[in-house]
Amino acid sequence: MSIRKIEFEGHDGVTLAARLDMPIGKPRACALFAHCFTCSKDIAAARAVSQTLADLGIAVLRFDFTGLGHSQGEFSNSNFSSNVADLIGAADYMRRELQAPAILIGHSLGGAAVIAAAGKVPESKAVVVIGAPSDPEHVLKAMGGSIDEIRDAGSAVVDLAGRPFTITKQFVEDISRHNLNEALARLGRALLVLHAPLDATVGIENAGELFKAARHPKSFVTLDDADHLLSRKEDAEYAAHVIAAWVKRYLPAAPESEAGAPEGTVRVTESDSGGLLQHISIDGRFELLADEPRSVGGSNLGPTPYHYLSAALGACTSMTLRMYARRKSIAMTGVRVDVVHSKSHAEDAGEAGAGGAGGKARKVDVFERSITIEGELSQEERQRLLQIADLCPVHKTLEAQVTIRTTLEEE
Repeated sequence: MSIRKIEFEGHDGVTLAARLDMPIGKPRACALFAHCFTCSKDIAAARAVSQTLADLGIAVLRFDFTGLGHSQGEFSNSNFSSNVADLIGAADYMRRELQAPAILIGHSLGGAAVIAAAGKVPESKAVVVIGAPSDPEHVLKAMGGSIDEIRDAGSAVVDLAGRPFTITKQFVEDISRHNLNEALARLGRALLVLHAPLDATVGIENAGELFKAARHPKSFVTLDDADHLLSRKEDAEYAAHVIAAWVKRYLPAAPESEAGAPEGTVRVTESDSGGLLQHISIDGRFELLADEPRSVGGSNLGPTPYHYLSAALGACTSMTLRMYARRKSIAMTGVRVDVVHSKSHAEDAGEAGAGGAGGKARKVDVFERSITIEGELSQEERQRLLQIADLCPVHKTLEAQVTIRTTLEEE
């Protein structure tokens, strides 16, 4: 699994900060995660759910709403409607850069927001809400007597979960206008409601109201003694496993071409025809990603092909040195190999016959390999190991003439 920092444009043009949790290999599906009221994408529950889903093969984008976490903008200028708009903007970003989210997941008020946004994300197949209120206006209860001050003065500083937030009259008026019953009635997507009976922030009765208002297919799973924020990692991981198991029936079956490669084969499959991301299956058992930087049309979600070539040289070098040191009883306690690939003019690389066709200078591939050997070794032993490095099989392959035979297979 890998985590990437992402930025995209929010509803009013400000930059929103996000994290993309990517699985190893081509994702089974993509999900969009909306965090709870005044929280952030980095809250423990958001991290644990997203990372567990990524481990299970589902890519998850989680982001900070306007004015929260690392996102730009003023929280005091945001409201429930702007949160919904930010969610739609996040889905648009995923559609352009990876693939549109098939799963919308929302925690607490984020759950209400994904229900409201689902109709504007046509590719979504399933909606998951965790500890969500049945009415967005529920969050006003946390503000207690400050509501009258907000309505009279236009705004007030309210303490929420131990932090001060400026809540404005427009926020109160906007959230009071929203009702989820109509959105649930026309949801048109499978709904999973996850809620803890002992949730002291959003009572379990809210789960009942959501479930009653929604049409089938719908499911409810209790989170037993979890708290509202799923602050215990095991509760968040349990929720993620439930989501991954439940959502499988609402996602299209993986095409047979995505099955693991047969033994002895490295299979590379294009993950996105609009970009350069590649899914690599090795020997039918190991899954990797390859990509290119954005500057050349990729999405920078994985190492480049030349990174893998450098990795092959580095790994083979390290293995070869270890096997030799073990056989010769050399007290090498550790080895590190750094490899940097570049293109260089043949004459700079010391190649004979540097001139290319038409008199143009020919470029060659150069691998700069730096080896660090740890242990109490003599200078003679170190020099011998340096010589052995040049005997590693990948090194010899790269320096030799290579034959590549290509055939065109029928679909």
